[in-house]
Amino acid sequence: MRRFLEPLVRPSAAAFLLMFTLDTMARAILVTVIPLQAYALLADVQKVSVLYFAASAAGLCGGLTVPWLVQKLHRRGTLALGTGCLALSVLLFSLERFWALAPGLVLQMFGGAAITICLNLFVLDNIPKSALTRFEPRRMFLAGIGWIAGPVLGVYLATRVAPWLPFLLSGGISFLLLTYLQLIGVPRALANGNAARAGANPTRFVRRFFAQPRLALAWLLSVGRAAWWNMFYIYTPIFAVTTGLGEEAGGVISSIGSVGLFTVTFWGWVGRRNGIRWLLILGYVATAVATALVGITMAWPILSAALLVVAAFAASITDGAGNVPFLRAVHVYERTEMTSVYSTYRETARLAMPATNSVLLLVFPLSAVFIASAAMMFALTQFARYIPHRFGRERPPADQAAGADSSHK
Repeated sequence: MRRFLEPLVRPSAAAFLLMFTLDTMARAILVTVIPLQAYALLADVQKVSVLYFAASAAGLCGGLTVPWLVQKLHRRGTLALGTGCLALSVLLFSLERFWALAPGLVLQMFGGAAITICLNLFVLDNIPKSALTRFEPRRMFLAGIGWIAGPVLGVYLATRVAPWLPFLLSGGISFLLLTYLQLIGVPRALANGNAARAGANPTRFVRRFFAQPRLALAWLLSVGRAAWWNMFYIYTPIFAVTTGLGEEAGGVISSIGSVGLFTVTFWGWVGRRNGIRWLLILGYVATAVATALVGITMAWPILSAALLVVAAFAASITDGAGNVPFLRAVHVYERTEMTSVYSTYRETARLAMPATNSVLLLVFPLSAVFIASAAMMFALTQFARYIPHRFGRERPPADQAAGADSSHK
């Protein structure tokens, strides 16, 4: 037992995996509760999309200020600020009023961005690049615990126990994350003489980020992946309510679909063995086909619900690569600034997805959301072709030894 617990009391891969898991659990508990609350308050799925678009726009702007905050408050202070924003958002959500819901969403998105950026920076400083192809699938696997238990638990607590209870639980887990970070004593950023090059001007480092094709490609692929999962978690509970399956069914569908995240360690192994290029193409195509069928079969809710689960399992294939394309491409001296830009893929996905869907829903029924998401995943297969064939593939130990021998000759 002592051998098992020892890595958890110091900055190590196991400790960072636990922190990512706590962050995921805090967000997953509310992932179906908040869309259902928004739908109950607005009574219109198109208005819900507009609300998410506006909140995501504000969250995106806030996320770009994180490098400046890291300079002023350091990483621990910025993470504490993000945790505080999450706690305040939980308080606003528990009021169940529209005037509290909108700022609550903004605070939640900014807080989530600050926490994610800081955790990724800790990982980049403490986990060797050669170990990232193993770390990322494990992170996604453990995230599956949150995404499986969280959606159904949140809806169950809100409908069967007390409406405020999921918010209290989410806030408590966020506080636990902050406390744990302080206990293990993560060191400050590693000193680097070149770090000042990037500066803290958002316009400058955004331009610098997109001037690097590998970083831009990693960001685009992550936007598409996150957009699909945002669609899944926002519109699945609304789909369940509008088709007569009920609120709890929405939480159950979301949780069962998240079981696919337990397969990411397998897909990560496949990616290390064969490269992540074809892995991503397979995942995008399979997700696109299943999602399109959801939109086509919405007249049969049970069948559509089953296809949603299949689509979620297919989307989990793309999670096998995780953030490896970015983590292996970013330069050491640009970690803070480039990680800040890269992490906006979540807010960008939250921005683009509801913006597109709010326009579609002015003319078309809910099924159009799933058809549009399928088209997006098909498009991503073309971008995935730009990934090198051998990217992410581990070299056999014999090859590594041979390379080392030849370098000494």
